[in-house]
Amino acid sequence: MNTKPAHDPGLPRSVAWYRSPGVIAGLMLAAIALFFLLREHWAHVSGNWVYLILLLCPLMHLFGHGGHHGGHRSNDTDSEKR
Repeated sequence: MNTKPAHDPGLPRSVAWYRSPGVIAGLMLAAIALFFLLREHWAHVSGNWVYLILLLCPLMHLFGHGGHHGGHRSNDTDSEKR
């Protein structure tokens, strides 16, 4: 049984914070700035790839596991409880 209320088409839908125009514009500007920063300092960056990869590991663990919110349970256990 669906317990969620139906979305009223008369109400405006809320936009996720990361899809707002200001955040998207800020990310675009940050990407452009990063490109020019890397282009100017490539000689310094290229010698430190090992350290940069090690710095990416915690970020991958924080942001890379987005699909694991429910743990390792399958959806079959929810239907068996009813």
